Amino acid sequence: MLHFLRLIRIQNLVIVFITMLLMRWAVIEPILITNGLQLQLPDLWFFMLVLGVVLITASGYIINDYFDRKTDLVNRPKTVVVGVYIKRRSAIILHVFFNIIAILLTTYVSWKIGHIKYSLVFVLTVGILWYYSTSYKRMFLVGNIIVAVLTGLIPVLVFMFEMPTIFEKYADLFESSIVNLGMIKIWILGFSIFAFITTLIREIIKDIEDFDGDIEYGRNTLPVSLGVMNTKYIIIMLIFAELITLFTSYYIFINDEYSIWYFLIFITLPFLYLIYILLNAKEKSEYHKASIITKIIMVSGLLYTSIIYFTS
Repeated sequence: MLHFLRLIRIQNLVIVFITMLLMRWAVIEPILITNGLQLQLPDLWFFMLVLGVVLITASGYIINDYFDRKTDLVNRPKTVVVGVYIKRRSAIILHVFFNIIAILLTTYVSWKIGHIKYSLVFVLTVGILWYYSTSYKRMFLVGNIIVAVLTGLIPVLVFMFEMPTIFEKYADLFESSIVNLGMIKIWILGFSIFAFITTLIREIIKDIEDFDGDIEYGRNTLPVSLGVMNTKYIIIMLIFAELITLFTSYYIFINDEYSIWYFLIFITLPFLYLIYILLNAKEKSEYHKASIITKIIMVSGLLYTSIIYFTS
């Protein structure tokens, strides 16, 4: 069981699960309540959606480890699961099973909210994750951007599935412009952009960590193509782009003292520490530490929803 949980990256699945819950109950619902409205998507349908997303994410990790076995034996031999603790055939069966259940769940919810076309998002995601594992991740920056986009899509999915039932229930209010839920779009977009950039940073750091195996098997990653030092500079530019975006959003949309202190203590300072670690890192363990710090920053960004919840 321990090896299975390692295979599906249970800690990352928990983050996906919590992200979707917080987008619904700590971002969308408080803004609705402020406007005298309520959530309309049944909890059962919502949890079916969440389970579908979690299963697709887990299947993506499985197929990635299936095709990455050789490079992982070079980069991180102690963590290899497929072919060591879980048979390769069993991994493929799990991958297919998870995807079938996920597509059925998400298609059902898409149909129930009257937007069956939304199910195509999940079908395409399954295909993209397969090709990511087989080829895209070997291409210059393509794999990094794909993972970042799919991560940034998670908050958007909650919005996509919640809003149709709300618009249907309160159609008269929206037509008469009595209520305007534009702030929900702004918040969701903000979390999506933060997740995208932070994930891109982490994926590039992981490429530096995996430098030896990627060179041995001819992968055209950013560090392999441009060199480790140049890749560090790109990461630092992404960090400053993230911070500029964050504080620009603060001055335009937020502007309260709780948020500014949260951004400074839980986002900015960890990012500055990450820059320090990166500039001085030489060993694989140091890059792994940088990767963990990036994940902590991502979780800190996610937990900012508590500020929205209590100030809405």
